Amino acid sequence: MMGQAVTALGIDFGTSGARAIAIDPEGNVLATARRPLHQPDRPQEWAATLRALILEMPSAIRRQIRRIAIDGTSSTVFLCDAQGQPSSPVLLYNDDRAQDHLQRLRQIVAADHLVLSATSSLVKLLWLQTHYATANVVFLHQADWLAFLLHGQLGISDWHNALKLGYDPAKEAYPDWFSHPILAPLQPLLPQVVPPGTVVGEVTATDLGLSPECQVCAGTTDSIAAFLASGASEVGEAVTSLGSTLVLKLLSTSRVEDLTAGIYSHRLGDRWLVGGASNCGAAILAQFFTPEELERLSVQIDVSQPTGLDYYPLLKRGERFPINDPHLEPRLEPRPNDPRLFLQGLLESLSRIEAQGYAQLQRLGASPLKQVWTAGGGARNPAWLALRQQYLGVPVAISPHTEAAYGTARLAQLNGGTTAPEFPTSAD
Repeated sequence: MMGQAVTALGIDFGTSGARAIAIDPEGNVLATARRPLHQPDRPQEWAATLRALILEMPSAIRRQIRRIAIDGTSSTVFLCDAQGQPSSPVLLYNDDRAQDHLQRLRQIVAADHLVLSATSSLVKLLWLQTHYATANVVFLHQADWLAFLLHGQLGISDWHNALKLGYDPAKEAYPDWFSHPILAPLQPLLPQVVPPGTVVGEVTATDLGLSPECQVCAGTTDSIAAFLASGASEVGEAVTSLGSTLVLKLLSTSRVEDLTAGIYSHRLGDRWLVGGASNCGAAILAQFFTPEELERLSVQIDVSQPTGLDYYPLLKRGERFPINDPHLEPRLEPRPNDPRLFLQGLLESLSRIEAQGYAQLQRLGASPLKQVWTAGGGARNPAWLALRQQYLGVPVAISPHTEAAYGTARLAQLNGGTTAPEFPTSAD
């Protein structure tokens, strides 16, 4: 069952900075804190930042906090000794030094499995085991280790962080192929995996001004936390992140996988968060327009008058979703002399690609689209918002909250254990 809503603290660790947000039982923000990360691959800096973020919360709020959860970047991993001290370098989410181990994995797992990537957690574990493994070490993700610093229980991860390690959240177990001779030596290093939001233990650190009743929960990844921040909780609700690229996430009753096109699902309670990402996005707008030009021209666009321009606005060759074609060339012609029409043509094309993306997810078996929440830098462009509503054919709105730390706080607050977090109307 869902836990009763309490005052909670969510902490988000990205590659360039970290943020903490405390919220009350109704979802209102009580306090925020932000710190830069100068060396994103240094656990010592993470630990100091975690401590600083908590201490930056007003003391009265710290005493009220009853749950804490942390999200980190997916597939940022390393080894620790039995005391929790890092015993290997940190391999960041985009570190591909382990790619030579891919061939070993291809002998064991299906050809389209999520772990068959040069940056997957499992490939990195093979590399770390080869170069740094000794007796009594454990493999952890960034969020796992940071939570350990608070609850003191080493070797616990969550469904979301462990997905690219090969963990199967549907079966709630590591696959049988971990018994293969190539992978069997890894088994003593694997973390125990629990549902995101599961209470792991009480805070053991006594010098942070937190209540002794404060509990630490299993965390999540930054992208899932950003989805949870939106407040989406019903099947058919989706979140589009309009950043440099278009990232689509749709809450579904069915699991969808098409890994050749970069489509896979994270488990949220008894539902699935189906995601895909296009290489198109707001980055193409920045290539042709300044922020001031975008603001000025966008309000001049008449969305009731289509341009008829048919672009595929890639920055460079190659697309994975909704078209899976590594050789797809950008299409940015013809270019009208009027910059307003050119911008409208780009926004129409991006809206069409987003609609094609959600249609593709539904063709593969995801639940029907009912509502789209919007995050990212492009969310507040009025012309883009109106065009997207035309192309998607469902209500489109700006997410009331977009910070990953807010989503992580909600995960902790509502104790996601066996169901997807539900967001009371008062928090929307």
